[in-house]
Amino acid sequence: MLVYQLTILLLLLAFLAILLWNLRALPELPRQGAQTDHPFVSVLVPARNEAHNIERCISSLLGQNYPNFEVVVLNDASTDRTLELLESLRQADTSSRLRIIHGAPLPENWHGKAWACDQLGREAAGDMLLFTDADTSHAPECLSRAVAAMQESGADMLSMMPHQELKSFWERLIVPLIYFILLCYLPVKLVYAMASPVLCFANGQFILFRRKMYSMIGGHGAVSSDLVEDVWLCKAVKKKGGKVASYNGMETVSCRMYRNLSEVWDGFSKNLFAGLGYNTAGLFVLMLITVLVYIAPYGFVITSVATGTYSTVYFLLPLLQISIALLCRLLIAGRFSQPLSGALLHVFSQMALLGIAANSFYLVTFGKGSPWKGRRYNFSGKKV
Repeated sequence: MLVYQLTILLLLLAFLAILLWNLRALPELPRQGAQTDHPFVSVLVPARNEAHNIERCISSLLGQNYPNFEVVVLNDASTDRTLELLESLRQADTSSRLRIIHGAPLPENWHGKAWACDQLGREAAGDMLLFTDADTSHAPECLSRAVAAMQESGADMLSMMPHQELKSFWERLIVPLIYFILLCYLPVKLVYAMASPVLCFANGQFILFRRKMYSMIGGHGAVSSDLVEDVWLCKAVKKKGGKVASYNGMETVSCRMYRNLSEVWDGFSKNLFAGLGYNTAGLFVLMLITVLVYIAPYGFVITSVATGTYSTVYFLLPLLQISIALLCRLLIAGRFSQPLSGALLHVFSQMALLGIAANSFYLVTFGKGSPWKGRRYNFSGKKV
């Protein structure tokens, strides 16, 4: 048992080391500077039933201080007031930068976002293409700083880690796990330092492409059946020899991904198994790590307290494990302005992750696929 407890402790120390490296290595966006080259940028927004988000998003994009851009929004068969609100925004747009296009029916073997983005990419006139979600909001200097970062880094594809708006209890509990899993398990700097597509990361809430590279990979057609399309776009770029980069976008982009438990549950369930390439072994390894590293230590501590036996193996080492896991979550919360209340309930976040993982597996393996915005997706048969 001592060997077991020390192994868990070493794993957590390794995760803490990766996190500290990532927090140090993730660069800040350059200030706007005095660049004289302002390539034309097409800002591309897919929108399906986004009436509660679309005005804030498009208004923030039209308010950019960058001098040379257009905004193109694709209405993907919305059944709410999305189109009505877009038309109102277009009529009020004195710059005439806003264009609205209507999505074609979803083809077989495509998921909705990839199809919408592919159509947007073909409509775009820009030398650079910015794909951003309708649930985002952008500071006025966002585009200027992103283009400056693209030019400074020489990247072909650039993404950001936005500020996540967490208002409900379930958002605060679960959404930060995206940052926790990424920053504690993946040495992000190696994603950009290594040419190999084995290590990849991108955030689909904000992805800026050079048009030449976007065309080289075949646009979003390269990820037509990849629900976690941002990571596979990164893979496609690296396979073509392109350079990818990522920045801390806390100051420039904010996003509210989900608004209640149902949306959080469905969204994470849609992406989790798919994000692992429908690899059953990988999913169950993740679930096992979750139990052994983040949940089991609480069982040891609670049992020790209940029985009054405070040994090193059954109390002190598990308590140290809990402390390191909480430290990781608190460091992430501090860096990315996340509520401390969600961080302190980390064990319950991990329990929720187990339930989501099981549901994600069930929907694909035994159900009708993952539901999202009136559609169901199951591309597991396309994965090797």
